Amino acid sequence: MSKSILIAEDDDNTSELLMRYFAKEGFETLRAANGLDTLEIAKSRSLSFIVLDLMMPGIHGWDVCEELRSTSDVPILILSARQEEADRILGFNLGADDYVVKPFSPREVVARVHAILRRSETHSDSSNEVLNVGALSLDSTNHNVSLSHVPINLTTSEFVLLKTLMTRPGRVFTRPELLDQLYSGRQAVIDRVVDVHIASIRQKIESVSKQTNYITTVRGVGYRLDS
Repeated sequence: MSKSILIAEDDDNTSELLMRYFAKEGFETLRAANGLDTLEIAKSRSLSFIVLDLMMPGIHGWDVCEELRSTSDVPILILSARQEEADRILGFNLGADDYVVKPFSPREVVARVHAILRRSETHSDSSNEVLNVGALSLDSTNHNVSLSHVPINLTTSEFVLLKTLMTRPGRVFTRPELLDQLYSGRQAVIDRVVDVHIASIRQKIESVSKQTNYITTVRGVGYRLDS
C-alpha cells in the first residue's frame, strides 16, 4: 500500500513541485491550499505524513498544527520562511517532527520525510514490542503509550525518544546519543531539539499524573528514565 502525503501549501508552484517529487517516490499526494481544508482532509483521510506551510489563508499553520496534534500522531514537517530559532522551537512545541526553512531543496524535504517515516517503522518493528517502566507502558507494534492505562498521544519524534529511554531505565543518554536516534547522524534543525521534545513528553506524562516524574535531567550530560 502506497503512503499518502498531504501538502498543505497555498503557493501553487511550491505545492506542485513537492507533489511531483513525492509522486516519483511512490507517494499518493494530496493538496490543501488553506488551513481549513488541511484539517478537513486530515480528519477524513488516513495520512502517512503532512508537509505544513505556516503562512496559509484562513486558519494559520500554527493553529492547524496544534489542532492536528490534539487528535492525531501523524508526522508533520513544517515548511516556512520564518527562520528564527524561536519560531522553530514553537513549531516543535506544537508537535512538529521537523522544520525546514524556505527556500528549500525538494530533495532534502523528501529525504527528511523518508527519515522520519523510517525511524518510526524501525521502532515499530523492534523486537521489544512492549516496554513497561513502573506504570508507564509503550507498545511498539501499535505505537501506543499509556500511563496507568491512560493513553498518552506522542509525536513520532517523542515516541522514538521515550522508547530509547525506556529500553535502558537508569542509564543516562547524552544529547548527542538522543539526537542520533532522531536524525541518524545529520545536523539537527536546532541544538535544543532534544530538550524541546523531552519537555513535551514530560508535560504529557504530568497531564495524566502530576505525582509522576519519570524523566530526570542529568545536568550537562543528558537524560535518564527512572522507574
